[in-house]
Amino acid sequence: MSRYLFNNAAVQTAGRFSVLESRYDSASRKVLARTGVGPGWRCLEIGGGGGSLGEWLGERVGPEGEVTVTDIEPARTASRPRAAHVRVLRHDVTRDPLPGDGFDLVHARLVLLHLPERHEVLERLVGALRPGGRLVLEEFDCGWTPVLAAPDDDAARLFERLHARLLGLLEKAGAEPLWGRHLVGAMLRAGLTEVTATTYAEAWPGGGEGIGLHRANTAQVAGELGELGVTADEVAAFLALLDDPRLVVNSYPLISASGRRPAEESSR
Repeated sequence: MSRYLFNNAAVQTAGRFSVLESRYDSASRKVLARTGVGPGWRCLEIGGGGGSLGEWLGERVGPEGEVTVTDIEPARTASRPRAAHVRVLRHDVTRDPLPGDGFDLVHARLVLLHLPERHEVLERLVGALRPGGRLVLEEFDCGWTPVLAAPDDDAARLFERLHARLLGLLEKAGAEPLWGRHLVGAMLRAGLTEVTATTYAEAWPGGGEGIGLHRANTAQVAGELGELGVTADEVAAFLALLDDPRLVVNSYPLISASGRRPAEESSR
């Protein structure tokens, strides 16, 4: 049975959300801004995570618009101060009806990657748009995270081995670690037009903020890594390596794809 590998109730969640917001929010905001989102728009944010992008969308649409932010575990999003026109809902996008339709903009970041039903969910998100509305999906391509520098060859091999085991756990849980590279094709097959995409990546040195994502993820699944033959000593050595500034790895590339639901007439 598939499940979400990184349960948002875990203690590592705060660290994960912090990295995603600090390292990727600026790229996400640029992509969302290019849709033209502004006053009066109705927006749906699926998998709101820490809530930062839902808050930003609320600022863009203003009190005459509305933003619905959903998450399977919305406590962190709901705990943020927010405007009255930004609502937060507990919602499982694979099982629950979508909270409305006719949206000007639907956005999800790092959600469909984890869902075995990703293609079905994509079709539902397209259906939730008004004619002419925009869908923005952002996903990692976890298959391109080269070691750019390392203290020695053994350190590079340690990083690559444990990261590969982590990707194996994701696949076992029903995720598709390479989903980002398939986004454009999937959105075109779903009938969207004007599909475009950008890719954002950066170098993450050991001891830096970004590489903390590897720390949070690995610490959360250390027990399951042990079931794959990774020893406790190897996990400890890996976590220590993440603090070594001589290690530099490529960040997960974030592929941000945008498409429009076809319309005979569109006012935007």
